[in-house]
Amino acid sequence: MKRRLLIGLGAFVLLLVGYTTYTIVRPTVLRTEVEINASPDQVWTVLTDRANYPAWNPFIVSSTGELTVGAKITNVLRDTKGSETTFTPKLLAVQPGRELRWIGRIGFGGVFDGEHSFRIEALPDGRSKLIQEEVFRGAAVPFTAGMLRDTIEPQFRAMNQAIATRAATAR
Repeated sequence: MKRRLLIGLGAFVLLLVGYTTYTIVRPTVLRTEVEINASPDQVWTVLTDRANYPAWNPFIVSSTGELTVGAKITNVLRDTKGSETTFTPKLLAVQPGRELRWIGRIGFGGVFDGEHSFRIEALPDGRSKLIQEEVFRGAAVPFTAGMLRDTIEPQFRAMNQAIATRAATAR
């Protein structure tokens, strides 16, 4: 009886480790992009003017904290249903005119991690491309992938468009 219990427990642990490994190497990725009639520096200025997010940003309705690598910031997100979530991601990259990237975790690492990035690429004629992407990894991610696509990805697009409009009119 004891041996069967140990074998069953061992099989469960092995299955759990395999499943977690699978979810880490096969992430869920949300990626949106928009071309903007503004320079990378103008796009960066809008992206990092977080004090004004409540006035124009449909997705990240509040963002506070110092934009330095290693620092934690506090973001309040609004999904397509109007639900708000507050989280405190750690900044991984702050490269003016090029990239802003952070990682947020729910629970301890490996349960539900999201690495979010805004990348800005220069285009001809003083234009830019903004790429907003999030890579979700962790054991809970497969259970939420549909919800993420339905309620978060449209907000990426809405924010991209709001940045594009604001940066182009500030030209």
